[in-house]
Amino acid sequence: MKRTALFTALCGASFMANSAISMNPQTDPNDVNGFVVSASEMAAAEAAQTSDPMYAIWSKALETTPNTVVEAIDAGLASNPDNVKRVERVFPRSDWDFLTHMAAPEYTYTRFLRAIGKFPAFCGDYTDGRDADAICKKSIITAFAHFSQETGGHIAIDNTSDNPLALEEWQQALVHVREMGWAEGQEGYTTGCGQKDWQNSRWPCATGQGYFGRGAKQLSYHFNYGMFSEVMYDGDATKLLNEPGLVADSWLNLASAIWFFLTPQAPKPAMLHVIDRTWTPSQREKDAGIGYGFGTTINIINGGIECGQQNKTKGQPVNRIRYWEGLAAHYQIPIEADETNTCYQQLPFGSLNLQGATDVLYTNWDGNWKYYADRPGGYSFECELVGFQTAYSALVPGDYEKCVTNFYGSHAGWPTVRVLPDAEMPTTGTGNGTDTGTPTDPNAWSAAKVYNKDQQVVVKGVTYKALYWTQGDDPLLSEAWGPWVPVQ
Repeated sequence: MKRTALFTALCGASFMANSAISMNPQTDPNDVNGFVVSASEMAAAEAAQTSDPMYAIWSKALETTPNTVVEAIDAGLASNPDNVKRVERVFPRSDWDFLTHMAAPEYTYTRFLRAIGKFPAFCGDYTDGRDADAICKKSIITAFAHFSQETGGHIAIDNTSDNPLALEEWQQALVHVREMGWAEGQEGYTTGCGQKDWQNSRWPCATGQGYFGRGAKQLSYHFNYGMFSEVMYDGDATKLLNEPGLVADSWLNLASAIWFFLTPQAPKPAMLHVIDRTWTPSQREKDAGIGYGFGTTINIINGGIECGQQNKTKGQPVNRIRYWEGLAAHYQIPIEADETNTCYQQLPFGSLNLQGATDVLYTNWDGNWKYYADRPGGYSFECELVGFQTAYSALVPGDYEKCVTNFYGSHAGWPTVRVLPDAEMPTTGTGNGTDTGTPTDPNAWSAAKVYNKDQQVVVKGVTYKALYWTQGDDPLLSEAWGPWVPVQ
């Protein structure tokens, strides 16, 4: 099984589960050029494509706790969420202090607990016998190994002038809260900002703001700030796009890393599900050398640059592995026989050939452009799962409806569609999206009939003239270059 999500167009392959759902679009009673579909049909079409149990698991892992609850979390409180209490037990403040002697003051144990409290699945419970405490500790130590690389000091233990405490490099995590060379008030990392496209429609850049790296995972670029903001602020993308500094100066500096840890990216699994083995590598992944172990978490983070035989001795992966091995030894994290710490023997996830794959699950929606002869204009009026980033995620409630209705204008040429409650659906018409008037009207348009140049038809009281031979072209969908024009 496999998964998908964050903003990186990793492959062009797509997969859509075969669905027995038959959408029945109707002409919109409020817009003769638009259509309506029923809420129940839309929900059934979505459910038919996300029936694999992994979709529920992914969505559950990304559930969040309200910020009002999170901001009341502090060490030792009886009111702390259960997953926070587990962290306090397996990774107490003394462990935090041991690994953060050099850390920037913006990173604190309380903020760490709040970041974890936001996501109940991190260090959460298991009902199938897995050791939740052991998985929790391994997850934290894995995160710190990557923190040591991403935001660490990287000062040699024998460099006594810069490292007077003789700290191991894996004890030097979270030194940087902002990308080196950048400060608040500077514009930067604004590639794509201001363009008239779906990215800016969903995640609009704010004037004067910079989207350079911030926080433990160095969150960068406006689309990632927008997506993270939606998770943190109940679907509001603009909060962090307008105030990106919060990712440095509040508990979001660690929450951004936990969010990344839990989020699958096409075609990568979530890091948590590699560690807790909810993920099972597909045959294609096994053939590419990808399996369990710390090495696969490197592949998830930066496989295109750090994995593969050509990167065996490269600094970044070598550092990550050193830090992981030092931390795992200190904290006595057992390494299973089928786990590999390295990723030089792996193909990067982005290099996998997924063309025609049916053992891969995707988590982004795009318009289904297949032709359907029984629907107006041949449009499907549905969306399908694809292996590249789009405006709509299968893990975000409500995004399927937004895809069907082309909410962010990402489907060029898509018909105007509204979703209505079943009780509000029109009761007249043929069921194929076009009201043809009185069935016996000899001038009523018929999809089955052949029309020659200058023949006329009537649809919803409007007379149309054929510009050339046509059959099956709905006058209501005829564009400037189509076969029908209204008679003036």
